[in-house]
Amino acid sequence: MKVKVLIIRFSSIGDIVLTSPAIRCLKQQLDGDVEIHFLTKKAFKSTLIANPHLSKIHTIENKVSEVIDILKSENFDYVVDLHNNIRSRQVKKRLDSLAFTVDKLSWEKWLLTTFKIDKLPKVHIVDRYIETFAALNINNDNKGLEYFIPEVDEIDLSELPANFQNGYIGFVIGGTYATKRLPTEKIISICRKIETPIVLLGGPDDQSVAKVISNKLNDKVYNACGKYTLNQSASLVKQANKIITHDTGLMHVAAAFKKDIVSIWGNTVPEFGMAPYLSTPNSRVVEVNDLRCRPCSKLGYGKCPKKHFNCMNMIDEIEVVS
Repeated sequence: MKVKVLIIRFSSIGDIVLTSPAIRCLKQQLDGDVEIHFLTKKAFKSTLIANPHLSKIHTIENKVSEVIDILKSENFDYVVDLHNNIRSRQVKKRLDSLAFTVDKLSWEKWLLTTFKIDKLPKVHIVDRYIETFAALNINNDNKGLEYFIPEVDEIDLSELPANFQNGYIGFVIGGTYATKRLPTEKIISICRKIETPIVLLGGPDDQSVAKVISNKLNDKVYNACGKYTLNQSASLVKQANKIITHDTGLMHVAAAFKKDIVSIWGNTVPEFGMAPYLSTPNSRVVEVNDLRCRPCSKLGYGKCPKKHFNCMNMIDEIEVVS
């Protein structure tokens, strides 16, 4: 008996990586000949392209109307909505399938960011994703996240400068919002205190900051920001000794590869359920606790609403380095 499941998660990198246990558990635990399909934005297809548990990836640029006829022709048995927004609701409305929808806990997050009242369950988003379709008798296998790199995107470390070929720390300097990123001078100061060579990781938007850092630190850092595709950057994460990272997509890629992670948190907090999943015993969360203004947003801002940016300016550099 063939069983077809559509998982919906449109964005972004980290959120899609966090769906990997749900993909695997549905594929391996549902009875029958199981096909798992995934609907996402075209820009994020590369995060899924090599996942062996997926039968097909459907993508959109902007509107679900671009793909709805194709989705209807698939005759899905189940739709698992792990995004829960207007577009995902449009898909569910058009498909005659039993649907399961994640609770985004928007009210609880609003209470925490607005009044600092914590009503959030102490449950990671990965577990909440899987709880979404608990009625199908699917259980979390607790094997953690997965990230699959196409062979063509694996980076040979011989391509890096000689002093980086025998080990390096990856420093993910990016983050979608400024309030999730350390100030540039603080990144430079931390890097100066670390003896191991450092590879700066990030996307094209991080190139200008990475250039400032690399100009100050010369051969101590290798600027990989914007030079590699996402999957190639994931390969550099995979081969790093350790990872220092903001709350961003490559943090979850690092967790998928069971790396020792130092995750640095600014205006967001791990209590949102997005900490590195099943992180290693040597991994650490570094944050400034007891700030009355934190968390100020479930996502982030272009600048600190209070103008002091203490959530990042007060990060203990020695704690990161140690």
